[in-house]
Amino acid sequence: MSTAEPTRRVAVLGGGILGVSTAVHLLREGASVVLVTEAELASGASGRSLSWLNSAGERTTPYHQLRVCGIDRYRTLFASDPSRDWLRFDGGLHWAEAGSEQDTVARHEYEKAHAYDSVLVSPGSVDDHTPGISTDAVGEASIFNPGEGWVSLPHLIEFLMQEFTSRGGELVTNAGTARVRVEEGRAAGIDTDSAGFFPAKDVVVACGPQTPAVVAELGVEIPDASPVSMLVTTAPVDHPAKTVLNTPRAAVRPNPGNTFALDHDWYEESITQDADGTYSIPEDVVEQLADEAAKLLEGRPQLTAASWKIGRKPIPGDGEPVFGELEGVPGCFVAFTHSGATLGLIAGELLANEIVTGRRHPMLETFRPGRFA
Repeated sequence: MSTAEPTRRVAVLGGGILGVSTAVHLLREGASVVLVTEAELASGASGRSLSWLNSAGERTTPYHQLRVCGIDRYRTLFASDPSRDWLRFDGGLHWAEAGSEQDTVARHEYEKAHAYDSVLVSPGSVDDHTPGISTDAVGEASIFNPGEGWVSLPHLIEFLMQEFTSRGGELVTNAGTARVRVEEGRAAGIDTDSAGFFPAKDVVVACGPQTPAVVAELGVEIPDASPVSMLVTTAPVDHPAKTVLNTPRAAVRPNPGNTFALDHDWYEESITQDADGTYSIPEDVVEQLADEAAKLLEGRPQLTAASWKIGRKPIPGDGEPVFGELEGVPGCFVAFTHSGATLGLIAGELLANEIVTGRRHPMLETFRPGRFA
């Protein structure tokens, strides 16, 4: 039985995974939803995310617990159709730069202490856990996390939008710059440059790195540490590697269509912003990243960059997610996090439930936007 008011109207700003997931979960709860996006769906950070599903390394306990729940929701989705080529659970492999082996061992021990599935491997034993990795590249101390996976967010968004449409959701794309309208001290809907005004009882702001700027117009400060980053997609290549790789010079994951997705941060200083606000990078730097990725794979296959996307990667100023209602603007909810892929399904579920029931979920208490006040 739905807990939502039959006439409750919610406007969601943002066509990435957090906005789409929240919109679909709101529809499941019985709300009426309009989803508004500046351009096309998945045209922002969700379209250029490595989308590694994990809770590896060291982080606060509430953040770790939320990420583990996020992975759980993906496992449920995976179990419903394990044949999907855009959602896989084949583990993650990490090693640090030479000389940092003790740090890697400490990371492994920390993960084990938190019951996170973690196996310490060496060049000689990596083949026992995952195929297709160059033993010449693997660090002397590396970590294999069997429970990790990856998702292609554009494919996931397309999948969720099928349900969005079937449940009667309203989609507005290419709406241009948007802002939250406030009337009598409460969120009243979304104003857009190109598509007009969309009245609503509640508003969700989930527009990636633009989120802090949108709420700043409401007098709310959310510190922003979003850097400029790049995701490269290779041309198709026949190779057995399955795991996500997180290494000193390249991060690599399989991608639908026998391609690979690549990213890292060492080349960020090579990215420049053009006069029209778009970003560019020398093509030889892109080729260098592809070469670094090829070194990680058995047989060192030729990796050719077929395309690359550059833009800001959403990261809150303190590194922790920001979820929940703005204290100074009732009816306006925010979803802003670096871990948009891992938290995409669970965050949408918990936020939607908060909106329609008015009950704050305890797992989001640490991440309220009011902590910055």
